[in-house]
Amino acid sequence: MPDEAPPLRLTAHTLNDAPPRLRPAPTRRDWMDATPEGFANRCLPLTIANAHGWEVVTEGGFEAVWNGGPDPADIAIRIERPGRPTPVSHFGSGVLTFHIDLLFRTDPGISLWVSGPTNLPKDGIAPLTGLVETDWSPATFTMNWRFTRARHPVRFAPGEPVCLLFPIPRDLIARVRPVTRPIGDDPELEAAYRDWSGSRAAFNAGLKQPGSAARAEGWQRGYHRGRIGDTASEDHLTRIRPRDFDAG
Repeated sequence: MPDEAPPLRLTAHTLNDAPPRLRPAPTRRDWMDATPEGFANRCLPLTIANAHGWEVVTEGGFEAVWNGGPDPADIAIRIERPGRPTPVSHFGSGVLTFHIDLLFRTDPGISLWVSGPTNLPKDGIAPLTGLVETDWSPATFTMNWRFTRARHPVRFAPGEPVCLLFPIPRDLIARVRPVTRPIGDDPELEAAYRDWSGSRAAFNAGLKQPGSAARAEGWQRGYHRGRIGDTASEDHLTRIRPRDFDAG
């Protein structure tokens, strides 16, 4: 077994007596549960991504409407229940802003990926994504959402996430050396792919046949089990559980 990697530091320094609430990102999504027989929950890449990080949760509730104009005053915000973080219209151009009153610290060379909650679309507005160098900067950051439709009311309810964050090596992309190659250059991989592709096609055909083994099984579980044919993973994940932030 390989040696366990050392833990990465992620510290959220509170700046006042009422800091935003942080929580581990949950696996479940209401829209996924609502799919027929909850089939979306069978997609392991989706469920792993859902829980990949920590959320900043609003304690308040509000409704916001953008009239389509470029100025900050073109967003109207109606507070239904006070609570932090409070939305403001600061930048204009249909951007809704949350001041995240926490100062994050990460290990050297580790930045913070900041975006909206994963796989949780919101009608009429979309989260903007940023990478923040939290290993050195003494500044806080804002979480921003941009309206995608004018004159469409957007509501955030108490307890709803407004931000998702997780650490990422700052040099990750610089270290990647992307290439394209014909799959025939790797005969073993090509054979494994052909076997999987044929199995997938046969399974999908079987789903259309009453009484078939495919219908009885319901869905192929190879990837979920970490084994497809003769190919297997030694560090396959079926669940991810971010730790709670400890009070220092």
